[in-house]
Amino acid sequence: MLDDRTTAATTWPTAYPEGYAVVDVETTGLARDDRIVSAAVYRLDARGAVEDHWYTLVNPERDPGPVWIHGLTSDVLAGAPLFGEIAAEFAARLEGRVLVAHNASFDWGMISREYARSRGEAPTRQRLCTIALAKELRLPLPNLKLESLAAHFGVVQQRAHHALDDARVLAEAFRPSLHAAARDGVRLPLLECRPLTEWSDSPAAPRVGYQSSYGHRTWRPSRRRPACPYPNPGRYEPGKRLVQGMRVAFSGDTSTERELLEDRAVEAGLHIATSVSRLTSLLVTNDPGASTSKSVKAAAYGTPVVDEAAFTQLLADVAPAPGGGQAKPASEGPAPASE
Repeated sequence: MLDDRTTAATTWPTAYPEGYAVVDVETTGLARDDRIVSAAVYRLDARGAVEDHWYTLVNPERDPGPVWIHGLTSDVLAGAPLFGEIAAEFAARLEGRVLVAHNASFDWGMISREYARSRGEAPTRQRLCTIALAKELRLPLPNLKLESLAAHFGVVQQRAHHALDDARVLAEAFRPSLHAAARDGVRLPLLECRPLTEWSDSPAAPRVGYQSSYGHRTWRPSRRRPACPYPNPGRYEPGKRLVQGMRVAFSGDTSTERELLEDRAVEAGLHIATSVSRLTSLLVTNDPGASTSKSVKAAAYGTPVVDEAAFTQLLADVAPAPGGGQAKPASEGPAPASE
């Protein structure tokens, strides 16, 4: 077992953050217009020791979504505060700390949208995903679920999908992960938390069901983009410009909210691909070594890969489609859900 005191005293990296906010949020669903129904924060010091914790219910002002997962009914949430009423307390617990979460892009996306709705801003500028950290540490996990990370470090879950207990479990698993990283000189996989500045309220889209990994039906809006009007010009050639009509796929965590990044790509005339095939022009990922299905397929097909920063630069100068492009017939309808 790693001796935390020895690590802290002799090998602690001076570049590591000074404090962390381990966060878990439960939500009405997984999509852009879904809302937070509960939130928990464990504040940790620079070496992962717990300073305090906080938990609150949040009235989502709508149907609570998958009650069978988070257990929070409309009756339970009816008297809970609105997000705007807890935003200041939440912010005080994030202030000046790195936000830590399991699948941090999801938690950060939900939190940043809630602050944008309340005309505020979450005061955290970096996040750390414990999935990415587990990969950096090469932990021998059977999968990347929170329960597997907890089991690896001997942490006992008491109430899975309860925000307070999930945050506790993650805090207890994060501390030895942090010390292992410090001992081995591992770079922490920190990403920027950019405040959401392009949010606008709009009516929720019609909701359609899908089968969740929990074996129940949950709900999310169907968000289908218009068909890309340009033919696919082929693969991206490193060192050259992107060309309108290229099929671009994304994988893993991104600093900019994924949907905003995709929207900018669509506005530039690119096609958003939800999977990787031989037709994919480019894969965008900040973790090219990850064994995700998209990264594995990209390696197999020889699909070019760039990180988010490089892609953002490429977006600033997308070449027009050859010959001005050719719009697809209206009968083709919206773009398919996947390649």
